[in-house]
Amino acid sequence: MKRYSTVLTIAGSDSGGGAGIQADLKTIAALGAYGASAITALTAQNTTGVRAIHPVPGAFLKLQLEAVFEDIIIDSVKIGMINTVETAVIIAEILDRFQPGFVIFDPVMVSTSGAKLIQDETIDVLWKELFPRAALITPNLDEARILVGREIENSDEMIGAAEEMIDKGCQAVLLKGGHLIAPKLFDVFVQKGEKPQIFESDYIESKNVHGTGCTLSSAIAAYVALGNSLPESIRLAKIYIAGAIEAGKDIITGKGSGPLNHSFSPQAMQIRNYDN
Repeated sequence: MKRYSTVLTIAGSDSGGGAGIQADLKTIAALGAYGASAITALTAQNTTGVRAIHPVPGAFLKLQLEAVFEDIIIDSVKIGMINTVETAVIIAEILDRFQPGFVIFDPVMVSTSGAKLIQDETIDVLWKELFPRAALITPNLDEARILVGREIENSDEMIGAAEEMIDKGCQAVLLKGGHLIAPKLFDVFVQKGEKPQIFESDYIESKNVHGTGCTLSSAIAAYVALGNSLPESIRLAKIYIAGAIEAGKDIITGKGSGPLNHSFSPQAMQIRNYDN
């Protein structure tokens, strides 16, 4: 019997289509995996900003997650926007119950336009309930500043911040340095008990970077689901992100920060045996 490599994304909905669940599913499909979803919140937003957030009731989120896990084999899980304590607790409970093999958590706290997307009391719960359960978290610099409570200005400070997150209970951290505008960009990858790794990439000038973090984390989840190691999945995901930004940099979608070109080089759906 055959099946698809499958990624479950647990995230918020972006009505403008550039980030959140919409970006995740586009990315997963473009890389040749199958995407399932559970929506944590509805947002009213477009390329210029977020107008409103409507959290999905916890009981209904739980039903979404149970419906997926009880029916479909999930190879990896991507978690995105969580803006209530109830949501975090429910997801932690489901992860413990169904024990998916790989979980990546992109702690979405601030939108590209600068809107805060998380309640303050939820942050403490993330440290307790979700960060220890994730194989990898992928904060950007703005999110890392919130998590460690200080400014982060260079790659050495990025390494220090990532190592502090490991000490506080994270299994692995990919701290994204895209907000440090320079000819070369650096992402810091730290795993518990391992030396830090630096992933270097060229800066691509574009205002169309809405949903970049969502896209990167869902790409990593997809590559892991397709059978790659975590470091290799990060490397491949960064190549994909660079291609998507480059292919979409001159396209106008709305009046603000537009989306990446997720489908610049779509891959056929990968099929695997049920026992692998």
